[in-house]
Order: sequence, then structure tokens, then C-alpha cells
Amino acid sequence: MPQLEILSRPSVGPVKPVPLLFVHGAFCGAWIWNEHFLRWFAEQGWEAHAVSLRGHGASEGRERLHSFGIADYVEDVLAAADACSSPPVLIGHSMGGMVVQRALIRRRFPGAVLMASAPPHGLLESTMRLAWSAPYVFQQMGMLMAFGSRMVDPEAVRRAMFSDRVPLEMAKHYEPLMQEESQRVVFDIGGWIPFPPLPARGIPVAVLGAEEDRLFSADQVEATARAFRTEPVFFPAMGHSMMLEPGWEAVARHIADWVESAVLKKTAPQTKAPDARTSDTGARAAAD
Repeated sequence: MPQLEILSRPSVGPVKPVPLLFVHGAFCGAWIWNEHFLRWFAEQGWEAHAVSLRGHGASEGRERLHSFGIADYVEDVLAAADACSSPPVLIGHSMGGMVVQRALIRRRFPGAVLMASAPPHGLLESTMRLAWSAPYVFQQMGMLMAFGSRMVDPEAVRRAMFSDRVPLEMAKHYEPLMQEESQRVVFDIGGWIPFPPLPARGIPVAVLGAEEDRLFSADQVEATARAFRTEPVFFPAMGHSMMLEPGWEAVARHIADWVESAVLKKTAPQTKAPDARTSDTGARAAAD
């Protein structure tokens, strides 16, 4: 089990009974949550954590990045969850949403939030739509996949990750923090998955979309919501990176309110669920 970077913020004031664990998407790391969300949720009384999946951020494995699959990322989330004070609500963005979906199959969590998430049926439709509607952005995302941020036009990053409200200077600020993504993960989820694995019923799941998301369109978000038997909530004038967009506070507030109503008021206190395939050693490594 690799050493994982876990960024944590203790709650300010009385602590909420359920911690939150944030899972980043492709090309990113835990830093994307540390810009605004971790501090905001801690100030509202939440124990807030964000994990960098192996090969991302300051976690180990960058030199072996392309050997990691989606199942490896799921192991990282389970290990990071073991480092929390109690089973957390999982909050996944983009590819991290797919990781959260698979983690819910492995273990029962109090709830989950899928933000601009990869749909359970895979990325084929979203990829083809991007290639047709924004070919330059599609080409630049391929360059990012293969060579990292040093070869990418910041304007393409802005168009892929943000709404038109976000200035180019903001994209230039975040562009150096982005990185390559595992080619194996792309093979794992990049095609069409006709019969996607889904968790057992009864776990509260919120599905959030961004109206100006160029990567996952409204119909893809709606398909994800149907798979989890819920209704999506869309945020107007927002792009893919909802936690960095102007107005990110509205997204954070919605998540906090949803956890309060759908999880805290409807879920009895829980203890950590055992997981036979996550070793004690791995959990300790994630906590270090």
C-alpha cells in the first residue's frame, strides 16, 4: 500500500457526527479541495479530509502512474476512510465520482455525493461528444494525458475545466498543478460499460451537475442520477471544476444541507465496517 497524501482540516467548534472524505478527479490531487472546500466545511463544523490517489499530488507512485487501475484508486479511498474518525460521507468529483461509485460496492458508507461525475456506464459517450463539440480541447486533454501540464495550452484547460466566467489568468494559476493521468484507468472506464456495477440500494446518493460542463453534459449527469434512483441538481453558469468556480459556496452549502437532511437525520450512528481486502498496514500507511 503506497503512502497517501491526506489533507485534513479539523472542525471549528462543535464537530458534526459524520466526517467528509473528498476524492479528486483525473489530472488533479487533493489540492483541488484545499483551495476552498476543506476550510469552508471545517468552519461549518465538519471533519474534512481530501486524499490524493496514488500517483497524484504528494502520494507515492508517480513513477508507476500508468500501471494503476480504477481498483487501485478504490483501495486508496478505503484506506483513507479508515484514517477518518468514523465512516465518512464520500464526495467524488469527475473520475473521483467513479471511484466513489466503486467504493460503495466494496463497503457501505453513510452516503455519497457525485459532483460532475463520470457516469457508471463509462466515458465513451462523453469523450465522443467532447471530440465533436470541442476538438481542440479534446486534443489538448490528450496532450495532458500523455505529457503532463507542461505541454498544454492554458486556454484549453480553462475551456475544459471552467465556465466562460473564469478568466484565463485563473486557469494559468491552476494549470501547473495538473498532471498526467493513468492510461490504465482510461482503459478501465474509457469505453462503454453496458452493465455497470452498482452498490446496494439504501445508500443516500446526491448527484450534482454544472450547466456549463463541457466534459459531462446534462444528459450524462441525468443518466448517473437515474442509475442511483435520484434527481440531479444543476448549478447554473458553472463549469466542470465546481469547487473552484465563482459561486463555489453555493455548491458547498448544498452539499452540507444535503448531508444534514439525507444522512444525519436518517442514518443511525455507525461504526467502522470491516473490509477483508484492506489490510491494517495499508490503513496505517494512509494515516501517516
